[in-house]
Amino acid sequence: MDQLASYLPPAEGLLPKWLLLLSAVSIGNSIQAYLTLSYTRRVYNNPTPSASQATPLSSRTFGTYTGLASIVRLYAAYHITEKAWFEIAFWTYVVAGWHFGSEWLVFRTAKMGEGLVGPIVISTVTMVWMWLQWGFYVG
Repeated sequence: MDQLASYLPPAEGLLPKWLLLLSAVSIGNSIQAYLTLSYTRRVYNNPTPSASQATPLSSRTFGTYTGLASIVRLYAAYHITEKAWFEIAFWTYVVAGWHFGSEWLVFRTAKMGEGLVGPIVISTVTMVWMWLQWGFYVG
């Protein structure tokens, strides 16, 4: 168990571990976006899944962004006390929140449901958590 703990981010608190967990999950989502359209179509499911604007190209583009964001979040998990890494990771959640929110409320390519609720909740909760913990980690 100690050997496993040695791989976890060294900073105090749960936020660095949370960022590590989300990074790992995001890497999986990125790979999935390259292999299948099923998840992407569950997110961008308006008006109907069969008429989804999700294409193989948009899915791979989404996977590329998700992969890049997961790398930033991975580095931030291990360097959370460095202001630049903290801020860059925070902005990845702002961009994600804006993207999912605007696709839902402005562009109407997504509707609230099983595919969208996870990204909306995770980006919002993590943004708020990081905002509240800003002073603790970067002073």
